[in-house]
Amino acid sequence: MAEVKFKRAPGNTDLPLPSYATAGAAGMDLRAFLPDGPMTFSQGQVSLLSVGFSVELPRGTEMQIRPRSGLALRHGFLIPNAPGTVDEDYRGIIMVGLYYTGEDPFVIRHGDRIAQAVIADVRRYAPVEVDELSDSTRGASGFGSTGLS
Repeated sequence: MAEVKFKRAPGNTDLPLPSYATAGAAGMDLRAFLPDGPMTFSQGQVSLLSVGFSVELPRGTEMQIRPRSGLALRHGFLIPNAPGTVDEDYRGIIMVGLYYTGEDPFVIRHGDRIAQAVIADVRRYAPVEVDELSDSTRGASGFGSTGLS
């Protein structure tokens, strides 16, 4: 397994490194860094939470910040810009935007798993302007044009 370097944020002395929950997991769990105490979310609230680490990604990769399925489906937490992107040259603290759609107040505590991070290869391309694009079977049809079944 290739390595990725994480640096603790100031004051983060206790959170474990982001880690895979199972041998086959695609994403590493990211935890809330809330040294000043729990955060209570109300319906419609959007907040940025620190995960207590910065990262040095391998060249040619990105880190995608994705929702955790249980937090999304059971409790109504979404990541508004999902997947969020951490670029390979970013060295600041990783932050996760959470949007709460649930009805009852919900408490996130220091160390709670709030998102998952997937490290993926990125290919870069040079944009080229053209007058015409090649034909395809689909053409310009989009936004549900292929149906549900």
